Amino acid sequence: MATHNKIAVVTGAGSGIGKAVALALLADGFNVALAGRRREPLARTAAESARPDQALAVPTDVRLPEAVQALFAAVQARFGRLDLLFNNAGIFVPGVELDAVSLEQWQSMVDTNLTGAFLCAREAFRLMKTQTPRGGRIINNGSLAAYAPRPNSAAYTATKHAITGLTKAISLDGRRYDIACGQIDIGNADTGMAAAMAKGVPQADGRIAVEPLLDLAHVAEAVLTMARLPLEANVQFMTILATKMPFIGRG
Repeated sequence: MATHNKIAVVTGAGSGIGKAVALALLADGFNVALAGRRREPLARTAAESARPDQALAVPTDVRLPEAVQALFAAVQARFGRLDLLFNNAGIFVPGVELDAVSLEQWQSMVDTNLTGAFLCAREAFRLMKTQTPRGGRIINNGSLAAYAPRPNSAAYTATKHAITGLTKAISLDGRRYDIACGQIDIGNADTGMAAAMAKGVPQADGRIAVEPLLDLAHVAEAVLTMARLPLEANVQFMTILATKMPFIGRG
């Protein structure tokens, strides 16, 4: 087990990718603030970890500026600094054609996937910029949807394309403050959100096809690879996906 004692925030840490990454960071020696809307899943993540005493559960709705500010204030009060933000919280509205997407569905997706990521990045940037020693790393969770849409996914795809722009802007603006920013784009990680892949999902040509899934352990290891780098090195974009899923080429 590592003993570097660095500080990380993971959003969406109660389940899926966020939980897997939080557990991997704790096992690697990080102190980790676990953020998510409900306390109970965060407590379970902490209890399952290799270092539960190094985990701080902070119920947080990333859509709310005051909640995000409270999260990072709690991190500063407990740990005194921040070395890593894994900007992971996100939702997916069941696929519907564009003309059937309600404004409420669109706004919910934008509020969580994009505005939430911006709010967390803003607070992390603010803290990393002013702490001593200054600097840190922000890793945004994009998606293969940041490159190419699935059928009937306009809202989700739009938010993930926007995350790519946010990543590039943070990376540029962070240079002068020793803040590195990269993005991991994940295809078919084996989470609750992706369970439908194993049963068959619509393809671009109209077929329904079963798609392979990627073990969450590999995703967590990929994030760790990015997180372990010194600040003078950065993985700007990493794509990790189930090898045989229909993404590269024409299906």
